[in-house]
Amino acid sequence: MQEKFLILNERNRLEIESFLPDENVTNKLALYFQCFADVTRVKILSALSLRHLCVNDLSKILNMNQTTISHQLKLLKDQGLVEYKREGKILIYQLKTDGVNEHLLYAVKNLE
Repeated sequence: MQEKFLILNERNRLEIESFLPDENVTNKLALYFQCFADVTRVKILSALSLRHLCVNDLSKILNMNQTTISHQLKLLKDQGLVEYKREGKILIYQLKTDGVNEHLLYAVKNLE
């Protein structure tokens, strides 16, 4: 079924504008999705979708230095994608919600 193209009029424009998120929300969305635009962060998120891990373990698994891992984890934490629990001196990282893994799985399914 082919949709009919409608010329935008003032009423349509105002209706569309009323549903657009404000600038604060769009900025937050852009920052959130930037987390998925970096190879290192995607690898970290993928690893954490399988198991809770500390920086040292992530460093070994991803073959990257701990400073890089820590920096990326801070960005992911600041965006609310990961959280940690302290076990003595060690911070154990995990995905904050199942939604993060769902985003990754959805993207992988749609690559084909």
